[in-house]
Amino acid sequence: MDQIKRLLTTLSVRQRWTILVVAVIAAGSIYGLAHWQQESGFRPLYTSLSQEDASIVVQKLKESGAAYRLAPNGSTISVQEDKVAELRLEMAAAGVPKSGRIGFEIFDKTNFGMTDFAEHVNYRRALEGELERSVMSVAEIEQARVHISLPQESVFTESKQPAKASVLVKIRAGASLPDTAMPAITHLVASAVEGLVPDNVSVLDMRGNLLNRPKKSTSPQDESSETALEYRHKVEQDLTAKLDSTLEPLLGVGRFRTAVSADCDTTSGEQSEESYDPTRSVMTTSQKTEDTSSAPSASSSSGTGSNAGVGGVPGTASNMPQGPPRPMVGGGGTSRKTENITYQSARTVKHTLVPQGTIKKLSISVLLDQDVRWEGTGANAQRVLEAPSPERLKTIHDLVAAAAGLDPDRGDQLIVESLPFEATLNLEPPTATAAAATAAKAAGKKTPLEQIKSDPKMMIGIAAGGVLILSAGFFGFYKMAKKTVKKQVQIRVPQALSSNTEPARLSAAATGDSWTPSAALGSGDVPALAPPRVEVLTNQIRTAAQKDSEVCVGVLRGWLREERV
Repeated sequence: MDQIKRLLTTLSVRQRWTILVVAVIAAGSIYGLAHWQQESGFRPLYTSLSQEDASIVVQKLKESGAAYRLAPNGSTISVQEDKVAELRLEMAAAGVPKSGRIGFEIFDKTNFGMTDFAEHVNYRRALEGELERSVMSVAEIEQARVHISLPQESVFTESKQPAKASVLVKIRAGASLPDTAMPAITHLVASAVEGLVPDNVSVLDMRGNLLNRPKKSTSPQDESSETALEYRHKVEQDLTAKLDSTLEPLLGVGRFRTAVSADCDTTSGEQSEESYDPTRSVMTTSQKTEDTSSAPSASSSSGTGSNAGVGGVPGTASNMPQGPPRPMVGGGGTSRKTENITYQSARTVKHTLVPQGTIKKLSISVLLDQDVRWEGTGANAQRVLEAPSPERLKTIHDLVAAAAGLDPDRGDQLIVESLPFEATLNLEPPTATAAAATAAKAAGKKTPLEQIKSDPKMMIGIAAGGVLILSAGFFGFYKMAKKTVKKQVQIRVPQALSSNTEPARLSAAATGDSWTPSAALGSGDVPALAPPRVEVLTNQIRTAAQKDSEVCVGVLRGWLREERV
């Protein structure tokens, strides 16, 4: 402790303040690193808790003695990472958090004294609680409230009341419900309640906006027109999203704008087409007939009947009176052959089912932003706009045409133009640091600060290195101060040789006594001298030694003799 006090007394005011500042910085760095390391070990136990559930969870954590952190919003509770799973199991065993209103577990305990009205109310509460849990399972919904009005039965038709429901949802911050979420929620609630139709379900947000606006009772023609407009809008949105996802990696976010106009045919039906080819003909039917009759015999010719000798194929032709028979070669009888062939031109019959929503024409426009280059620095910097090259425009034109599936025969058109955006025209001249950062970003490199922020291990290493450097500086100052003290320790030096030195030495030699250098020195110790005074004393001793060398030799011999003793 005395050595530390002596060390502090030998230091200057500047050195004392330097050591104090270094010590404070080192202690603060060590404390900050330890605090950061401790806080980084906490992980969320529950998020988006209600105030009632959060108070119960905090009470349970206090009873168990577990360390926890409560977020400023009061809805997020964090605990140590190695205890998250264990504490969640303990909270689940205790029945917290309740996650909204109670569900069908309300009927787990049987109450024989419950009236029909109370049981009916509990059933509605349980149904509303289960629907709330189902609606909150949607990723974009943070909280939900469901109210159901069950149908009222009556023997009179005009006295019946249909079932109705209302759903109040709270959307998470930064999220938005997709277009398909509202029909899904309304059908989910309607399917869970008997006698409830989707048109009687109202969905609202926390701001009072009606999210599922009911359709107005219009004529079928107006309804078909509204459906056609919705279909066209959806087609245009899908094509725009496809083009944006295609051009963003090439041009960057916010560097282009796309617009799509689609002309859709919403009619549907069947179309029949029959065509003939006069250059081609085919045989459709072919019929051949052959009649043969033989000459009458002698016995038959002597008969009396007029039809005794008639023969041939039975039918009208055979019973008709005929002229004299044709003589047959080599004998009597007749023979007749007929052939009937029908030809028809080639015919093609086509039945086509025309689908609804066929695209008749597409019109697409793409507007590109221009690049900015600065000439000069400071107040003399001038903005220079650089438009894309024709080769780049052609590449984008071909890329968009392929992505959208343009058909020139259908009359589709595509326009790609380049104009500077308003944000580009309002850009401020960059500073030297910003210009270096922009150049590094353009080259695909991260700045040192971005690299440190993106790598936690590097941050820890830099913090540890800073602590080591501060510690090394502290010990360096300590050694420097200690070295200064060593230089300023007390030095025992002989007093200036007086005129009595020589007589004392001579008298001692005459009496036979031993003379030591201590006799020639004063009894007192010379206080510590500053380095300049030590040099003066050294010069004086050197001068005295040159004048009387025997005296100096005697002094040195006396010192050596004292050291040996």
